Amino acid sequence: MKKIFFAITVSILLFPRAIAQQLKSPNGDFTMEFTLIDNGIPVYNLSYKDQEVIKPSKLGLELKNDGKSLLNGFSITDTQTTAFDDTWVPVWGEVNEIRNRYNELEVHLKQEGTERVLRLRFRLFDDGLGFRYEFPEQPGLTYVVIKEERTQFAMTGDHTAFWIPGDYDTQEYDYTESKLSEIRGKMEAAITPNVSQTQFSPTGVQTSLMMKTDTGIYINLHEAALIDYPCMHLNLDDTDMVFQSWLTPDARGDKGYIQAPFETPWRTIIVSDDARDILSSKMSLNLNEPCKISDTSWIKPVKYVGVWWEMITGKSSWSYTNDFPSVKLGKTDYNKANPNGTHAANTEHVKEYIDFAAENGFDGVLVEGWNQGWEDWFGNSKDYVFDFVTPYPDFDVEEIHQYARSKGVKMIMHHETSGAVRNYERHLDKAYQFMNDHGYEAVKSGYVGDIIPRGEYHYGQWLVSHYQYALEKAAEYKVMVNAHEAVRPTGISRTYPNLIGNESARGTEYQAFGGNKPNHVTVLPFTRLLGGPMDYTPGIFEMDISKLNPENTSHVNATIANQLALYVTMYSPLQMAADLPENYKRFPDAFQFIKDVPVDWDDSKYLEAEPGRYITVARKEKGGSNWFVGNVNGNETRTSKIKLDFLEKGKKYTATIYADASDAHYKTNPQAYTISTKTVTYRSLLKLRSASGGGYAISIVEK
Repeated sequence: MKKIFFAITVSILLFPRAIAQQLKSPNGDFTMEFTLIDNGIPVYNLSYKDQEVIKPSKLGLELKNDGKSLLNGFSITDTQTTAFDDTWVPVWGEVNEIRNRYNELEVHLKQEGTERVLRLRFRLFDDGLGFRYEFPEQPGLTYVVIKEERTQFAMTGDHTAFWIPGDYDTQEYDYTESKLSEIRGKMEAAITPNVSQTQFSPTGVQTSLMMKTDTGIYINLHEAALIDYPCMHLNLDDTDMVFQSWLTPDARGDKGYIQAPFETPWRTIIVSDDARDILSSKMSLNLNEPCKISDTSWIKPVKYVGVWWEMITGKSSWSYTNDFPSVKLGKTDYNKANPNGTHAANTEHVKEYIDFAAENGFDGVLVEGWNQGWEDWFGNSKDYVFDFVTPYPDFDVEEIHQYARSKGVKMIMHHETSGAVRNYERHLDKAYQFMNDHGYEAVKSGYVGDIIPRGEYHYGQWLVSHYQYALEKAAEYKVMVNAHEAVRPTGISRTYPNLIGNESARGTEYQAFGGNKPNHVTVLPFTRLLGGPMDYTPGIFEMDISKLNPENTSHVNATIANQLALYVTMYSPLQMAADLPENYKRFPDAFQFIKDVPVDWDDSKYLEAEPGRYITVARKEKGGSNWFVGNVNGNETRTSKIKLDFLEKGKKYTATIYADASDAHYKTNPQAYTISTKTVTYRSLLKLRSASGGGYAISIVEK
């Protein structure tokens, strides 16, 4: 039921800078105050349960070639307060319905001397605050170039933070845990090599930023509804502990071209004294517009396997031949080339994956390296690098299409752009039509390497608009999108639910590039996943990569039980069983959980959570009565204690528990696990040991 009512509208004629506007959350836990201080500077602050969490913080925007900018000289001309309460149904998700309840304050500002009007809109939810800048249509403020957004988040102390370096091109870093005052000293070590990376400050970090105060308050800073605007980072003044927004520039150094009327993305602050509330927050989704796709029947969650991990580990190759140091599409004759013998995307090998998917109940098969151009695809700033429709000689598109259809399996397309975004846009209609013609319903797109147009960044306004264009164009062709190396999601999947996945973080592939920290997956749900699901590609059973490729000595820093748990703790409607089929055949009993676990849910309960330490989640399958539980553990061995009081009273269930063995350890004994069954009810209490880098997974099936 939707409930909207106007509480108060005030035209402020007297003392325009002296009146503080106060807004409370519906449950009364939060209080936000807005006022103008000396010289008409907008300022807000936020309290949670009578504790200040954001000290008075300035708002404003610095404009290019504008001496006045939008920083001060304001008076309040009007305020409007409203309340909103609605429940909406997601196309897919962690729950079957989402409540959207908030109180809103809209502040109208006029700048003296320029007569320019700026609106600030604050929405205070039961889990935090969202606010944005709005530019109404007006004669004196139509076309604007932003030099910098000057939004502040003033911290109340030297909090513990889980952060990655601020970077215009990548989020593929391990998280560092430190005090805010230690960021500067730890920055150099936190910056690890990437194929495209651009840092901007020794105290610059990315959002979503997770923090914990000394008093046990959890604070998350992020943004929502990033549309036609640069991605926001945060730059820390580590003397006063004040974060300020830092937008990603374009090739000219500008930070946003705005045409009024316009609204910026929302700046979000999620706060709780219970870490589980951060994980269950739906504020990012609620700050996005409702679904704009009228018919969503073609958007379906997907569990898949694919020709991918063998290339990531170096066992196989994306390229077809070693003959060509240079490829010109349409001119290079692959029929005259000598196959290199390592090309994985060949018809017979792909059929093996299709057979494996069909035999084990998977929906789809991803194939990378199927199309011409991989011989010189990377590091050459090459514009016409792929055409997205021309296969290698050993990949028969139509034969594979027919074979997959006969097995009831869908093929998943791969569009690597190599950062050549203009080339991708030129080919986009043809590429999506090719997918329609050959039975591909989803695409994994990639943006590896520096961007073309040269000088643009992955997270600048130009690229943000491109990702949105590709997503909306995909919807026209009824194509689902899983974008890798793109900007991190900000809840846009509510509006365009064909965005079923993103990478935009350090994923499983880095386990084959030297490894991730063992506690990495206990941080990601508090940070990257708050904006949307991640195609993390879990399910690795062989941790010693040298057994796939003797020249690769990497080690997957996880236990098998931990890998199983990720299908529950790392929510995504798109889940891959990433390892090679032969490794699953070695551990068929553990593989059973991957086969059984759903990818869409009616309900989710966060049972235990502490960032960097552990996460335990229970989820109820969509349209059924069965539950699945996952626990991922950090660096230290821990005993997890969970109540099953989320089960229906009066019913009995069979719990199959996939747990770390007593001697399991991510490094020394990662494949040691136990499987046990027991009858449970809503009164049951489970006590399970999780190893370092380990965890457990449980299927709970109604008897």
